[in-house]
Formats: sequence, structure tokens, C-alpha cells
Amino acid sequence: MTESWEARAREKREAVLALISKEWRIENPPVDKQVDVTGKYVQQFLTEREVEVTETTAEEIVKYTASGQWHAEEVTRAFCHRAALAHQLLHCLHEIFFDAAIADAKALDEYYAKHKKPIGPLHGLPVSLKDQFHVKGVETTMGYVGWIGTFEGKTGTGKEKVFESEMVRELRNSGAVMFCKTAVPHTLMTGETVNNIIGYTLNPKNRNLSCGGSSGGEGALIGIRGSPMGFGTDIGGSIRIPAGFNGLYGIRPSGGRMPYEGMANSMDGQNSVLSVVGPLATSIPSLRLAIKALLAQKPWLHDPLVHEIPWRDEQEREIHELTGGVASDTNKTGKLSFGVFRTDGLCNPQPPIRRAMDIMVEALQNLGHEMIEWKPPMYKALHDEGMKTWDFDGGTDVKADFALSGEPMSDQVKRFASLDKEYSASEIAGINVKLRRLKKEYMEYWNSSEQLTSTGRPVDAIISPLAPFPAARRNMYKYIGYSTWVNFLDYTSVVVPVTNVDKSVDKVDEGYQPIDETDKLVQESYDPEIYDGAHVSLQLVGRRLQEERMLAIAEYVAKAIGK
Repeated sequence: MTESWEARAREKREAVLALISKEWRIENPPVDKQVDVTGKYVQQFLTEREVEVTETTAEEIVKYTASGQWHAEEVTRAFCHRAALAHQLLHCLHEIFFDAAIADAKALDEYYAKHKKPIGPLHGLPVSLKDQFHVKGVETTMGYVGWIGTFEGKTGTGKEKVFESEMVRELRNSGAVMFCKTAVPHTLMTGETVNNIIGYTLNPKNRNLSCGGSSGGEGALIGIRGSPMGFGTDIGGSIRIPAGFNGLYGIRPSGGRMPYEGMANSMDGQNSVLSVVGPLATSIPSLRLAIKALLAQKPWLHDPLVHEIPWRDEQEREIHELTGGVASDTNKTGKLSFGVFRTDGLCNPQPPIRRAMDIMVEALQNLGHEMIEWKPPMYKALHDEGMKTWDFDGGTDVKADFALSGEPMSDQVKRFASLDKEYSASEIAGINVKLRRLKKEYMEYWNSSEQLTSTGRPVDAIISPLAPFPAARRNMYKYIGYSTWVNFLDYTSVVVPVTNVDKSVDKVDEGYQPIDETDKLVQESYDPEIYDGAHVSLQLVGRRLQEERMLAIAEYVAKAIGK
């Protein structure tokens, strides 16, 4: 390439910004003076009707659009406007295709006018996508300068701007309107979102903090209500971290539940710990709506890795019976039991996270549910073995993508530059065996909790931090163990917002004795003044392929804590 990577990145960045119409431009976007750009701040640039539409949850929007009360075009235009504002404030979009989205929305309105029925369960719902999804007519860069103008870094494939991911096809068939693709960190392998094309993506509630990663653009966009629902991916926390940092609900399904076919990825072919796709939204019913709509498309017929498991109402019904959601004629005890995972012993949570744990535990205990201390003895071994899987190729894949343009790695992912060992087939097989044995040990530990409960069942879910902090400060995401253990076990996890940081309550621990240098860095990064007002969230973890059950539990817990 004769053109510098800086010039290519600047051209791409400016081309995306140029797609925002002049009437949607913010004349002087704030730099440092405005920390929180949610709520009234962003509302000032919108009409009352646009505020009403964009602050309606996804499942409520569909009720209006599927009944003809709201037009898909009006809804789409409103979210395009708010997304345009979001990008100017937060740097959260990689691709804008508002015109195509509005055309799709008009076609949906025409269909409804003619047939008096919706196309599908997501009729007229704007949906944002992490920039791993391929959409016809739209580029996919995944944050790499070298991918600009190519198909995943290659030219002449015939797929440039014509190929679509399987889930995009299914979303279209369900009546959804795709309108933008959101920012990711190059490599996808960090809990912050930064790349050389658009820079650093900010947290809309507190722009001193990260929006999370790697689905960080999704978290930021939905957090400022620039999208009602979007899809991210998760190989080490990349759905849950942005959901938690931005006060959203998000689900990490188990592998094989949702279609991943045809998406761009890093280290594709590393199958020991699979990346999975799932939704982020502003309510649990929105997550349920998304998963039910996609499963209705029978993705197992088009993605060879998807299990043939349609939506299971019985799993939800069981939780409703146990919690009083519906009348029960069974002999169930009528309560739940939870494992409480306060610390993994390797890095302790900061004060706001500990307070959130107390809030959730106390609320559930007051409702009569049981709490069991959760200390799986195999946790460190699981952590140590699982972390090796991301280094199997010695960084070959991501190094090659950086080499396409000569761009540098951000500080958050520069560890890949120092990798020099590729694991042999025998070494990979050995780690896979160790991981399988550790999964078995964890399974039996969970089974053994039946002896500690009065329900006659093992614990129903684990209450856990998803990070040691409410959100990371820039370049300070120093520990990822609270999210990755879920991936190593392939468990189902749902994020629930709990509270906000209160500097008058969440004080620094004076005299704290750190476990090690990592724990020291994490604890020292907490400053109540900087964090004041930030979202504080937790995750509820269930066993493999328990998506319906865990959504029902999470919805119950959210109501129990007043959410």
C-alpha cells in the first residue's frame, strides 16, 4: 500500500461522519465538560416524538409497529437521528447505512398497508449490529485499517459488499431493520473499545470511563438509546461487559444456541472456547423477543453448529411456578437458591461491586430465597488453562491483519505483538483434555450444592461480578477473570443492572492489602469522584443451554431489586 495507514484511517473516519446529514450534526460536540450525555443532554437535540419513540423498549415498539399503530419509517428515522448524535458524542459507529434502512422500513410499511399484517415478530424494529456481521452493500472492517475496501482483508473474493451473515438474513426475514454497525476494538480481544479508525469509544453515562468491549459500540449506542436492541458477540465477556458498563441487559447464550455462520472473527478456527452471539437491550423482554424470533427461523437448518433446540416455554414456566409468577400445582418448594460468588480470590471487586452484591443478595433473601457461598476449588486451574486458548496461534492471525496496513496495535492488545510460540496439535489436545476435566469437576461441584439447599435441587443460578469494577478507566482493564470463567465452562449468563456508583457511599478501602500486583492496580484505579454516577451491574449465571430459564430468573431478580 502506498497510502499511509493514517491517511486510510482518516478517510474512512471522515467518510462515515459525512453520512450524517447536516441537520443532525452537533455544532460543537463537548470534549471534557459534559461527563453524562444520556437523558436530558441528548434529548435536547431531538423532538418530543423522537424522544418518545427512542426511549420505548424493543418489545413495546414491536407491539406498535406490528399492529400498524406506528410506522416503521418513523421509528427508523428516529433511531437513525439518535444514533447519529451518539456517534458524534461517543465515537461508537463503524458503518452508517441510514438510507438503506429507511428504504427497508418504507417497504415494511407498504407490506403492512397491503396485507394488514406484519412480516414477522420483529416487524419494523431497528436493530444495530456489532461490526462482525456482514451486511450487503456495507463494509466490514472490524476495526482494522487493512480491512478497509476488502472482504476480511482480501480483495477479489467476489464477496465484497454482497455477502451477508446468516443471522442478518434471519433478522430480515423476521422484519427487523438494520441501520448501523457498531465499533469494536481491533482483535476483539479487550474489554475496552479502541482502534486506529475511530479512536476510543466512550461510555455515555460517564465519558471518563470505557463503554466496554468488545461489543463496546453496541453498549454505548444502546446505552444512549440510539438503538432499541443490538447484537454482539462474547468469547471472554464481550456482550456482558458492555451491557454491564452501560446499564443494559445482555445475555451470553451457550455455544450452538444462536447462529454465528458467516460472521467475521479473530482467530477463526480456535474451537476450544467458542465466541457466541447474543442480544443487548434495555429490558429482559427485549432479549427474549430477539432470541424467540431467531429460533423461529430454525437456524439449525443453515448453521451446522447450531443445536436443534426451539424455544422452550417449560423452562420459563418452571421458574414462574417457583417464584409465584403463575399458579403451581406441583410439589416444588416455591423458592430459588443462589450461589454467591463474591470474589474469585485472584482479584477482589471494587467497593461499588461489593455493594451491588449486597443489594441483590439482601433483596432475594427478603423474598425467602436461599444464598449459598460459592467457592469452586478448581477455579484458578480453569482460569489458567482457559487463558491459553487465545494464544494457540501465537498471535499469527491478528499480526497478519495489522501487517496489512502497517498500523500499530493499541496498548490494550499489544500483548499479541510479543507472542512468539505457536502451540502444537498435541499441546492443544492436552489443554482440551484438561478443560474437559475441569468442566466435569465444576459440574459435580454444582451438583453437590444440592446437599446445602432446602429446595431439593442444586443452586438455580450464581450471582457474580462480571468485572471487578463498574467500568474500566482508559487502559486500566487489568483483570478479566470474572467474565472469562463463564466462557471456559460455556455457561449461560444474563447481565442485570443493579445500582449506580455513589461517591458518598462507595468509599475507597483505606489500608487495603492487595492480593498481588494485578489486584493492586485494579483497586488503585477506583476513584469515587471519577466513578460517581456510573452504572453498576452483576451477572446471573446458569448451566449450559439454559437461556429460557436464565432469562426468567433474571427478570424476576430485576423486579426484586426494583429494576
